[in-house]
Amino acid sequence: MSLTDTVPQARRRDLRIPLAAVLIVVALAAPFIGTRYVTHSLIIALIFMLPAHGLNLLVGYTGLLSLAQAAFFGIGAYTAGLLAVHYETPFYVNLIASGLVTGAIALPLGIPALRLRSTSFVMCTLGFVIIGQAIAKNWISLTRGDMGLSGIPKPYFELGPLSFTVSGTTSFYYLALAICVLGTLAAWAIVRSPAGRNMVAIRENETLAESLGVPTWRYKLIVFMLSAVFAGVGGSLYAHYLTVVSPLTFQMYYSTTML
Repeated sequence: MSLTDTVPQARRRDLRIPLAAVLIVVALAAPFIGTRYVTHSLIIALIFMLPAHGLNLLVGYTGLLSLAQAAFFGIGAYTAGLLAVHYETPFYVNLIASGLVTGAIALPLGIPALRLRSTSFVMCTLGFVIIGQAIAKNWISLTRGDMGLSGIPKPYFELGPLSFTVSGTTSFYYLALAICVLGTLAAWAIVRSPAGRNMVAIRENETLAESLGVPTWRYKLIVFMLSAVFAGVGGSLYAHYLTVVSPLTFQMYYSTTML
């Protein structure tokens, strides 16, 4: 028996506020409840939540199974690392740049890939991961190959006369939590919009959606780019947390973890 059958809809709505309050308290108190390792694990989970949100838009709402998230995650991490190491750009610039770069790269990749269907599309996106890792390994003058990029600084902020570095595990947890809350709200706004309903229509019956006037291919391309943006932002946060990036960031394992 489902929850819908046992709990009236009005009662479920009444439970939302106290459940949300409990969730907020637990999220804020998490670093003080568990060990440092638990906090570290939560940070990694929050970082991977961002590309998972993007994947949810693509797979869950549009019905396109993609394995390319690890590639965009790695591109975002390298973008942030290169900017921080070579140009000493602040954290927020690297975060935004990683999202924009991955979105821009997803555009030319998505144009031919989205012409494919089902298994062919999945294998094509898997190829993006393999190509990304090969570039990271062999473009030594830019990426330093298997040695990777090291010395990526922790996030640094300047607020008027105040300046501080997010270096501790606890402080980084709250930074990751804040960014994930913003990412979750953005994903929620997308799926609740008319565009979100069109995405569901494409997932359920693409031919019927197109016959009703929905520009299905354009929607799929935009969602593919948005998915990459979420992954790129997550990769940037990952780079600033670990302070090192290597070709291992492009592992296929990461794509399956996000799924």
